[in-house]
Amino acid sequence: MAAAMEAAGGKNRQNTRLPPEVNRALYVRNLPFNITSEEMYDIFGKYGGIRQIRVGSTKETRGTAYVVYEDIYDAKNAVDHLSGFNVANRYLIVLYYNPARMGKKQDQAKKAAEIAALQAKHGVDGMSDRL
Repeated sequence: MAAAMEAAGGKNRQNTRLPPEVNRALYVRNLPFNITSEEMYDIFGKYGGIRQIRVGSTKETRGTAYVVYEDIYDAKNAVDHLSGFNVANRYLIVLYYNPARMGKKQDQAKKAAEIAALQAKHGVDGMSDRL
């Protein structure tokens, strides 16, 4: 299927400018917890060659996955078609992987822990300043 698409639209692919956030790696959220890698290949493989799929298995990463395509245009096609796709009564959220955004979540959690430690150290309730 990918070869047919490339043969039909190969010229347009070379001349198409993609937004800067587009890349080959996708971050998928809201997956069923019991989804397998094989099911992921079935769903995402329809849009092009896949280099790697990693499905979250820990408590914090369940329901998420990373999908890396061989070609950036295949990744864009997958995002366009699979965002909002229904899998086991769950609507997928398919985003381009953005390392800066992923790091911000970790930084926020780290800052929240530091603030809680300082509040405990100095006997501050955190809610009293909001009243």
